[in-house]
Amino acid sequence: MADLEWLIREHLHEDVEILERDSSDIGAKDAALGLIRGGLNPGEVGDAVKRTGARVVHAHNVNPTYGWRALAAAKEAGAKVVLHLHNYRLVCAVATCFTRGEDCTRCHGRNTLPGLRLNCRGGSRAESAAYAAGLALHQRRLTGVADEIVVPSAFALQRLIDLGAPLNDKARVLGSVQREFATRSSAADGEFVLAAGRLTPEKGFADVLHACRAVNLPLVIAGEGPQKAELEAQGHATFVGHVAPAELHALRQRAAVAVVPSRYAEILPLAALESMAAAIPTVAAASGGLAEAVPQEGLYPAGDTIALAERLQALWRNAEAGERALQAARERSAPDVIADQLRAVYGATSTPARY
Repeated sequence: MADLEWLIREHLHEDVEILERDSSDIGAKDAALGLIRGGLNPGEVGDAVKRTGARVVHAHNVNPTYGWRALAAAKEAGAKVVLHLHNYRLVCAVATCFTRGEDCTRCHGRNTLPGLRLNCRGGSRAESAAYAAGLALHQRRLTGVADEIVVPSAFALQRLIDLGAPLNDKARVLGSVQREFATRSSAADGEFVLAAGRLTPEKGFADVLHACRAVNLPLVIAGEGPQKAELEAQGHATFVGHVAPAELHALRQRAAVAVVPSRYAEILPLAALESMAAAIPTVAAASGGLAEAVPQEGLYPAGDTIALAERLQALWRNAEAGERALQAARERSAPDVIADQLRAVYGATSTPARY
């Protein structure tokens, strides 16, 4: 959100205002109510459009608090509605299409009963039921009220279509911007393999631990998550926990190679784009949107720890691979590139507007 706000101000030269709700601030009862009703207090968004004169409402992660009713209120107040899908939650209650250790596309279109049957949310059955019902009830209303729908990768767009999401021919790819790019690769002087992200099974950190141990490469893991204790018990890695952006930037300057070892069909994780923009040789599972962003020399079959170890060895301290990763990141994520895509989504304007 901060990157998008910066891009609109600095490259589209328009005003921005962020309106947000944190679902962790509401209880389970209100969250379920929001899912079933299609949002809570939708008038707040319509009022914000009238107050600011916004011509576009760019909506992210609207469930469970905003829902389709908030977007309908924005549209009624005169704003163009852009729905930004960062995951698969139009159809999948956990948003990743990953359950029980494997890729899962059981839910399709409005048929969300498999997610309820498998209790994919992992909490109470009531929570899974609220998600299953809310997605089935309001999926078409949510996409129907949007004027534009954007997703971060071509893979994600095709997967949503295959999942039966009602995109109504409105969807297009909108990349993720990188604000800064390295001037050159410092990988030749690198000290360790760097992996960063949320420590959950679908992110594949156990794979990179196994691979680095097999070829005796030092590994630093940045992140928190429910799998942390299990991973720490395996040894061979330095865990630095959740780090601030400045600290992560410093770690990248010391990295010999970066890795994004996802086991699920990623939309397109920023960890890969950020590493590439830092001119670090980047190894990634050929999974989801990663396969279209990361140079071929860094890709390996998801879950194949032998191939992962081979790729890490091949790109270890490989500054030339770092330069190629940097070039690929510039072509895909430079501010001018994403600004042009965003102008096409928002439409032309001759006067400043608020978002």
